[in-house]
Amino acid sequence: MTLFLLRRAFTLLATLLAASALVFGVLELLPGNAAQALMGPEAAPEAVAALAEKLGLNESALLRYGRWLAGMAQGEFGDSYAYSTPVRALIAERLTLTVPLALLAMALTTLLALTAGVYAAARQGRAGDWAVMGLTQLGIAVPNFWFAILLILAFSVGLQWLPAGGFPGWNEAAGGGWWPALQALLLPALALALVQAAILARVTRGAVLDLLGEDFVRTARAKGLTCRQALWRHVLRNALPPVLTVMGLQFANLLAGTIVIENVFTLPGLGRLIFQAIANRDLVVVRNCVMLLAGLVVLVNFCVDVLAAVIDPRLRLHAAAS
Repeated sequence: MTLFLLRRAFTLLATLLAASALVFGVLELLPGNAAQALMGPEAAPEAVAALAEKLGLNESALLRYGRWLAGMAQGEFGDSYAYSTPVRALIAERLTLTVPLALLAMALTTLLALTAGVYAAARQGRAGDWAVMGLTQLGIAVPNFWFAILLILAFSVGLQWLPAGGFPGWNEAAGGGWWPALQALLLPALALALVQAAILARVTRGAVLDLLGEDFVRTARAKGLTCRQALWRHVLRNALPPVLTVMGLQFANLLAGTIVIENVFTLPGLGRLIFQAIANRDLVVVRNCVMLLAGLVVLVNFCVDVLAAVIDPRLRLHAAAS
């Protein structure tokens, strides 16, 4: 297990380094001038040059990349061009919304997908199976922002059960609180979860069907367990490794999806911050936010690999043998 963890940790660090080089390089290739964008098209060339020098844009790309890496290692991300505020403070403020949104969406995805996938597998070839597979195909085909609009029309405009947008905050003294905040996040999380749950349900169904004919399932049934008990106690656990792998990949989609969903629901989260920073050509904010998202995705995949190895020891043995 120690060798397995060391290999995965080395892969994590190498992936983060490669991601940082890619993010920095892509943003460096973007046309335009951040200083010119901040000063406006009518600004004098001398003023633009002075601002570029102040921001360090005249230094070599390699030097700026090295300083950026050193700053991230120390937890310092620099100051925003547009907001004149430390990027760390901006990100920390927005993460208080984006992280709960992503976690709530992941929880809804897991609940919907595992229930639907196991249900469909237990009724293979029957009406319940066809109904679930039809709904999952619809969920894959429809983008999450369209689901968001439909949810707003149904639950905000029509039924008026949940807010259509905005975020009151977690602080009760400021007019928010955990219950109003949760209500504001429920529709965005559901819009994010529906597409991912459709994909995961199909993966879960396939993984469960692959195990239904195994000897341990027949042994469990022979001991007196019902089909439902055998499915949830034995089959699902053995089917989890491929499901967990897909869940790790889906977390990346959830984080990327917040950029669109937060703008649909006007939520002041990390996704909306990235959108605004792109519009303002605030490359410092864009670079650090994208790198943070990449780091979260890599870290989640690392945790998924470790959890899958804990559930299925064969993965550890295979890693040690290779």
